[in-house]
Amino acid sequence: MRRQQHGFSLYELLVTTVLVATLLAIGIPSFAATLARQRQRVEIDALFHAIHLARKESIMRRKVVSLCPSDDGVRCSAGKDWSTGWLMFENSDRDSPPRIDAGEPVLQRHTVDSTVVIRANRRGFTLRATFLRATNGTFVVCDSANRIAPRALVVSYTGRPRAARQQTSGAPYKCAD
Repeated sequence: MRRQQHGFSLYELLVTTVLVATLLAIGIPSFAATLARQRQRVEIDALFHAIHLARKESIMRRKVVSLCPSDDGVRCSAGKDWSTGWLMFENSDRDSPPRIDAGEPVLQRHTVDSTVVIRANRRGFTLRATFLRATNGTFVVCDSANRIAPRALVVSYTGRPRAARQQTSGAPYKCAD
């Protein structure tokens, strides 16, 4: 009587290993790009909602509300790099570029994912009640490893944001080096 064998032959193991390695080689870069796209989308949505909230708060409070980049979650940063995060606050003294002074309440803090790079063409965005114009400008949101194309969030003079894949000229947005 012959005993039944359990297990795999060397040939079957090698074929299975090659198939798994091939599938992983194809799937991992695609998954990394999907993950980078999702992180980019999260940060664009956070900026989008922060601008809408700042606009709403400025109307409700009848005060100037500003957004500024922040490295530490306490003070506004001097540059145009928003990659570490930003602050939304009531800008009572209406300083420009906006900075937090004593007595100005912080309405929101946001920390950006470390794999996302955000650059803006402004050091701050100020939203005012309906009688004055808001600060217009553009945020360019990129993946730090350049796995995906950059996207932008464009803020109009009325304070309305819109997401864009390319400039009005048709040229794609570029990440700063």
